[in-house]
Amino acid sequence: MKRIYMDRFIDSIEWVAAAFVGIVAANIFVAVLLRNLFSYSIPDSYDIGRLMLGILIFWGIAATSYRGTHITVDLVWGNVGPRYQRMIDVFATLVLLFVVTVQTYTLFDKVMTTRTDNVLTFDLRLPTWPFFFVAWMGDVSAVLLIAIRTYRLVFRPELMTDKAIEQQIKPVE
Repeated sequence: MKRIYMDRFIDSIEWVAAAFVGIVAANIFVAVLLRNLFSYSIPDSYDIGRLMLGILIFWGIAATSYRGTHITVDLVWGNVGPRYQRMIDVFATLVLLFVVTVQTYTLFDKVMTTRTDNVLTFDLRLPTWPFFFVAWMGDVSAVLLIAIRTYRLVFRPELMTDKAIEQQIKPVE
């Protein structure tokens, strides 16, 4: 089964989120190692670490938005039939799309404000707006993935089943 273009796009966003997990973990590990073994502190390691953590959070939202692997409460969903389950899924995804779209709008305002105010890191005096911009790109990716999820839930629900996802993960022979 050939993977469609949209699934590759979704996978690439998940890989970007995974890369940021590695970068944040490496930053923390190296900073602690240098501080404890050599009494040396990386300039701006705290500022860069917290900014990278913000990026990680927004790209993590993007990664979990499409698959629906974030924390869910499905007490009602589990006790209704498939038709109502789909209705609940569509409604919940539309609400999520609205909330993340508003969040994306406000984060873009934060990017522009941070750039205009010329906010800098403490030690190296690096501008912080590029970090906010990368986080905003993660939020934009989340909006795109939630929109794709909504489209598929409404018009192509067969692509959203666990069986379809498992078939897409298997290697092509």
